[in-house]
Order: sequence, then structure tokens, then C-alpha cells
Amino acid sequence: MEKPQINSDRYLLQVEDLSKSFRDHNAFWHSGSFAAVCDISFSLEKGTTLAIVGANGSGKSTLAKMISGVTKPTKGRILFKGRELKFGDYQSRCRHIRMVFQDPDNSLIPHLNIGQVLDTPLRLSTPWDEEQRNQKIYQTLRLVGISPDHANIPIYTLSQSQKQRVALARAVILEPEILVLDNALSSMDASVKTQLINLLLNLQKQLGISYIYLGQHVGIIKHISDNILVMKAGHMVEYGNTREVLSNPADDFTRRLIESHFGH
Repeated sequence: MEKPQINSDRYLLQVEDLSKSFRDHNAFWHSGSFAAVCDISFSLEKGTTLAIVGANGSGKSTLAKMISGVTKPTKGRILFKGRELKFGDYQSRCRHIRMVFQDPDNSLIPHLNIGQVLDTPLRLSTPWDEEQRNQKIYQTLRLVGISPDHANIPIYTLSQSQKQRVALARAVILEPEILVLDNALSSMDASVKTQLINLLLNLQKQLGISYIYLGQHVGIIKHISDNILVMKAGHMVEYGNTREVLSNPADDFTRRLIESHFGH
């Protein structure tokens, strides 16, 4: 599809022709490679949400890892407020872009308490003393709907929804401008999903934060996102305003994705 035109003055984040290839260890006679992400371009404005949609293996998680600095792009550029981000700059990038994963059990250390989990990024990234850090921890816990009185509760005693709130608190405690949410709601039941969606929307309203949401749930995407990017086999097959794309999809893959959700 035609690449979107990007006005650099408007956008918080710009992704230009981003690609990632991996070595294909199944190549029999020679060392080949396969393209996980191919020439993806998009932009993100302050306080808005971009949904990146695609089936498993579409490349959306690889794309998210490149944006957050975990995976090195094969080619292309990522610009934050007009400044190009370089691979290896994770210490500075994590102040601006943070990632929240699908399963909080894989990202939270179970024997730590809530306060210790939130204190770690503050100790690593700020010059604050213990009292200043504790004030920030309590403020952030209130933001995500957890009482500061619970700061000493161990992670392993929490429910999945409480753990995801802690993961969100850890992500926002350094006041990043962008959160990358990698299927962060998919493991929750319907009532908990609704609570967390409302929490995300409230955080966006209060903090002016931007989201990149990865997932396949059309209902959630329709509710929380401003724009949508649809991926198939590493390629962008559709990109635009969420309501317009979902109301009138131009690509067969997008159409099938919508039909599978609504059961047509």
C-alpha cells in the first residue's frame, strides 16, 4: 500500500520504512533470512492511540520491540520529537517510551513487594532520595487505583488484574510520553478488561500519554484507538482512522478480521 505522508512538526513519534529480517536457520543449503517486518511507516500524535492489529506471526510484536528499543531494526528510522532514536540508547529511551506486556507474571519479580517494584526504575533513573521516591510511588499507585497502604504487599499474593495495574504503574512512574501495550488486556476476563480500559483512558486524559496498542480484539480497538495499522506477514496492509477503516475496510484481511469478531 502507499506509504503515509508524515508532517514532522505534528508528531510525537515517527516511524519511517522500519524493517527487521532474521536469519532463517531452516535454510538447507545456504544461510537465508526472512523478513518479519517490511517497510512500516506511521506516526503518532500526543495524547492519541494507535492500534496495531494482525494475526499471530504478523510482525506486530517485533515492530513493538523495535520501537521500545529491545530489538535492533535492519533498516529504517524511528524519530521521537524529531530526534532519531538509535539502538542501544535504552537507558534514555525508556524515559520516553515504556512497554507493558501481555502477562505481568513474566515481567514482575514475585517475591518483591509493590513498592520495591516501583522503586527500581526511580533508583536507576532519578537522583531522588528515599522520601522523594516514596512520594512518587504513592502518587503513582493512586493513579492506577491502588491504595498506597498496599505498597508492602508481595507481588505473588496479587490477582492478575492487580498485577497488571502494578505493571502499568511501573510503566508510567517515569512519566513517559508513550506506552506500548503488547496484548496487555488479552488475558483478562470481560469485567476486568472494562476496568483496565477505563483506567487506560483516564491515564491518557490525565497525563496526555500516547498509546501504541497491539492486539486482535476489534471491540477494544474500536473503543480505545484513534488510528489503526493492520499488518499481515510483516507488511502494512491498511492504515488510517479507526472508525473509517473498520466501517469500510479496503483489504480482504481486514475484512476477515472484522467478520471473525462479529461472527458474520
